[in-house]
Amino acid sequence: MRNSKPKTATVRIQRFNPEVDKKPYLQSFEVPYREDKTLLDALQEIKNGMDGSLTFRRSCRHAICGSCAMNINGRNELVCHTPLKDVLDRRGRVTIRPLPYLPIVKDLVVDRTSFWEQYMRVKPWLIPPEMEAQKEYRMSPEEVEALLEAETCIMCGACYSACPVIATSKKYMGPHALQKAFQRVLDPRDGGLTERMNDLEFDHYGIYNCHTATDCISACPKGLNPAQTISTLRNLARRRTAFEAERVARQETLLEPTA
Repeated sequence: MRNSKPKTATVRIQRFNPEVDKKPYLQSFEVPYREDKTLLDALQEIKNGMDGSLTFRRSCRHAICGSCAMNINGRNELVCHTPLKDVLDRRGRVTIRPLPYLPIVKDLVVDRTSFWEQYMRVKPWLIPPEMEAQKEYRMSPEEVEALLEAETCIMCGACYSACPVIATSKKYMGPHALQKAFQRVLDPRDGGLTERMNDLEFDHYGIYNCHTATDCISACPKGLNPAQTISTLRNLARRRTAFEAERVARQETLLEPTA
């Protein structure tokens, strides 16, 4: 009695080598199907045993580093935590492309230069307040909770390359950078609030350039809501004078125990 043929899945991958190809094209690979196989497993299997020239980024395999963000069946995802079985169509196929709106380096690898430039543009580091501290600053549990969403962002680029504004202008700060700017704007320990609000409010490509298309929400693999973050920043800008006064008053008590 012969063994039945192993069940397979068809993985269609967008290929493009700028040194030899005039335009991108799709190439299909048949991989053995397993219930526990992820898309990253399939890609690694193809690279190791079928085509060593296939190029893609990956690292941690635990949805933490954000390096394996790609476009799966038209939606941005992390391939390391996307089960193969969940993305196959009725014909047993899945299509993987690089993140949209970004220059292709090779195959599934994109040039994220503009992504990182906008991130650095918002000065994502903490700017110490103008006060001499002899001990650590004290934040309340509520203040820590307010920063949690921005801290959860893994900088994978999924929201950035899903944003329709980015499709027309790489000068827009983007949802990822505004998410990180929000983290510093709400941090009572930060002493750069005035400078940050100037950058976000008066830069043409800042908080008011968002079209509220909300594509960033569905694209985020961590379930974050950058659109809501940007809306909150706009609300803070509307009451900026009072907000900055509240920050000054709060920093006077940073060294005191919180309730």
